[in-house]
Amino acid sequence: MTPPNLMEKLVSLCKRRGFVFQSSEVYGGLGSVYDYGPLGVELKRNIKERWWRAMVQVRDDIEGLDSAILMHPKIWEASGHVAGFTDPLVDCKTCKARFRADKLEDARCPQKPSKKPGEHTACELTEPRLFNLMFKTFMGPVEEQAATIFLRPETAQGIYVNYQNVLNASRQKVPFGIAQIGKAFRNEITPGNFIFRTREFEQMEMEYFVEPGADDEWFEYWINERMQWYVDLGIRKEKLRLRPHEPDELAHYAKAASDVEYEFPFGWQEVEGIANRTDFDLKAHQEASGEDLTFFDQEKDERYLPYVVEPAAGVDRIMLTALIDAYREEEAPTAKGGTEKRTYLALHGDLAPTKVAVLPLSRNEQLTPDARGVFDLVKQAWMCDFDDAGSIGRRYRRQDEVGTPFCVTVDFDTLEDRQVTVRERDSMTQDRIPLENLVAYLAERL
Repeated sequence: MTPPNLMEKLVSLCKRRGFVFQSSEVYGGLGSVYDYGPLGVELKRNIKERWWRAMVQVRDDIEGLDSAILMHPKIWEASGHVAGFTDPLVDCKTCKARFRADKLEDARCPQKPSKKPGEHTACELTEPRLFNLMFKTFMGPVEEQAATIFLRPETAQGIYVNYQNVLNASRQKVPFGIAQIGKAFRNEITPGNFIFRTREFEQMEMEYFVEPGADDEWFEYWINERMQWYVDLGIRKEKLRLRPHEPDELAHYAKAASDVEYEFPFGWQEVEGIANRTDFDLKAHQEASGEDLTFFDQEKDERYLPYVVEPAAGVDRIMLTALIDAYREEEAPTAKGGTEKRTYLALHGDLAPTKVAVLPLSRNEQLTPDARGVFDLVKQAWMCDFDDAGSIGRRYRRQDEVGTPFCVTVDFDTLEDRQVTVRERDSMTQDRIPLENLVAYLAERL
């Protein structure tokens, strides 16, 4: 069951249980910048590992890369970011707030009662003007125009300018891809919806270089591959859709583009974009740098600039998608025969921050050595938690709320029969398992 005010409940859970914290909170916070706590960093790491496995590990046609955040400023001139990476901005002369002119329907005016910008009688919005989203900084000791550089707004350009390096070092042939995970920065005018739109975020992008003429086929291939990835991750299929871009909304570099969208509590929104970028980027960098970026096809005895198909996803958005999709509330039976509300995260086992929790029935000194022994056994294979604080029922609920798939309880019978009780999160069913079989039992299910 999807509860009302889901976003409020999820934000509260994320802070309370250590998924996400407001950045610089002790100083009042920094707008739309977040820190990831012990469970959040594990969830993000699991998402990135699943993506890297699908893109690089199990394929022989995609190579990995980690390019620098700081790059030569001419890269952003050639790519069009200096001149064209802009959003339309309007100011309110009354409340002094700023909004994206094309997203006024999603924004809220700070005046009370809260309404959409322009709806208050006192509102006076300026005419839209273009605002560049790139963060500027300076390299070296002197703050002057010649020393201006930018924090990258995307990871893709680092791939394009390293395309020949990777091609030569890996001895790949077209078609092949280059994948990268890394931080990007955008000075968003109206960020919001928790970690959905932030100013500092992490991207997972792959540029797939193909022969011109084969780009349409590869574009469809990657649309299907990426859509299936979300389904395999346990995201509910009915909450996902593919939305092709209309011709009038295509980016200047794109021949075609489609978004993987998820139905968030605040509406259908993009989680990942797949674009046919043609040879726009390689051609721009070839012209600006003077370097030959063509590929020589030995079989056809010809040179050409490859076209590029790009699947680009945000780690933070996928994390929010996974949390929202997994959030459940239900009435669960209690030991006394009644019911109580149970909140749990039905996360896919690969994503769950903690895979196994080891729970001694109590803090009795007889149980602690065996419980610690079980913990030492399972933590070699998975991220695990040892929890002996409070009643066993309360500890089950704690682990449910953070999405831990299995709890292993060590009780007084364990001391005699060398067996433990394994409880599964979603069904709450319990199995009695010999200690010697525990790792194999969990491995089969995880």
